[in-house]
Amino acid sequence: MPDDMTLPGNLVPTTPSAEPATPRDAVTVVLLRDGDEGLEAFLLRRVKGMAFAGGMSVFPGGGVDRRDADTSVAWTGPEPKWWAEVFNVDEATARAFVCAAVRETFEESGVLLAGPDATSVVADTSRYSQARQQLVDRELSLARFLTDNNLVLRADLLRPWANWVTPEDEPRRYDTRFFVAALPQGQNADGETTEASDAAWQRPENAIEDAQQGRRMLMPPTWRTLDEVGALGSVGKVMAEERSVEKIIPKLIRDGDVIRVVFQ
Repeated sequence: MPDDMTLPGNLVPTTPSAEPATPRDAVTVVLLRDGDEGLEAFLLRRVKGMAFAGGMSVFPGGGVDRRDADTSVAWTGPEPKWWAEVFNVDEATARAFVCAAVRETFEESGVLLAGPDATSVVADTSRYSQARQQLVDRELSLARFLTDNNLVLRADLLRPWANWVTPEDEPRRYDTRFFVAALPQGQNADGETTEASDAAWQRPENAIEDAQQGRRMLMPPTWRTLDEVGALGSVGKVMAEERSVEKIIPKLIRDGDVIRVVFQ
């Protein structure tokens, strides 16, 4: 990926606000699988006209809900203290990030990073379709869903990847923690969410080529992440990668009819 890239000029207001908006905590999960021709990532194309990133191809994710910090969640894998050190936050916030990552992945892709115990994972998530919609509608919390179904959150199926913050010029800003996860055996990612117009598995290099040819629109963090995981080439190598997570805040420079994105 080049050190800078351009975006359509209409994605950002011509005159930025006097005071930058406070970023909202969010998470995104890069779902990966080893396909017949190599590593593949799961991408959702957001519905055009959405207030944020409309028409863009993104990984599953969304905002952190206050209920994601519920300490009653049955949990296995790295403890919140470990995640807190990785993301440089307190333990309660770190717990919320991990729970939000599991919840949003399930809501937007149908992939559930949980199982009956610490060594197993759900193979067929279709039985939880009603609960999935209740989670989307905020009628049900992740903690209640897991408790009702005797499931354990598998924090060990997630790995931290990055921390991207929306540029200050944007009216809607997110402080997003990126995770990577392998598609559990037996599960399918369906992309059945009203926020996406389509969903597909794609090799990272092909998704980037589509963006270069105008067939996709990728946000800078998505582009960079695809480039990084694609270079590693397999799920095993991605999941084994040791990452130092630092905040990345791109700069936006208006250049005629386009916005140039510069990485510090």
